[in-house]
Amino acid sequence: MIDEQTDKPKPRSSFWRELPVLLGVAILVAVLVRAFVLQTFYIPSESMQHTLEIYDRVLVNKLVYDFRAPHRGEVIVFKAPREWSGNPNGEDFIKRVIGVGGDRVVCCDAQERIMVNGHPLDEPYIFSQNGVRDPAADEEFDITVPAGRIWVMGDHRSASGDSLEHWEQSENITLATISEDSVVGRAFTVFWPVNRAKWLSVPSTYDAVPKPQG
Repeated sequence: MIDEQTDKPKPRSSFWRELPVLLGVAILVAVLVRAFVLQTFYIPSESMQHTLEIYDRVLVNKLVYDFRAPHRGEVIVFKAPREWSGNPNGEDFIKRVIGVGGDRVVCCDAQERIMVNGHPLDEPYIFSQNGVRDPAADEEFDITVPAGRIWVMGDHRSASGDSLEHWEQSENITLATISEDSVVGRAFTVFWPVNRAKWLSVPSTYDAVPKPQG
């Protein structure tokens, strides 16, 4: 005997009933990604020209420094000290890491290059216009970066409020550097505008920087 089965129409979930749930999940994922993994930032000033132009948008990896400290040559976003921004709530700055804790940073050698632990930096990214290149620094200095802090500089040296500017103002190495804890993440790519899309890789000159002595 063959059992006869009657096909019954299967209940269908309403698209409109599921849509709010799907949107809620998508928003939650986006919020979590932005909070802990990736975030976009736009460039408001000329301090990193021509590596970064005004209104460029960069993608920042917020997770990487949970596993290691920033490295020399990386472009980072950080919460600027109140003395730098004048904003008690903090303000996001973007600069390049030149020296990390323990490094001796000196200006300059006979070729007007900044030296880190005795190694002269060839900095092809320093701002240049109409054949005139910014100096690596506008005055001589010799500092040792405290542990847990970072010496940062803009690529457009003559238009950057960075470690050198605050060292010139105070000659206080703590005020002139930023805390590793203030770093939001590493800017690793320009994604907008599309015709300027590129990776923000670490220049090879930093590969030869020796470890700090002592």
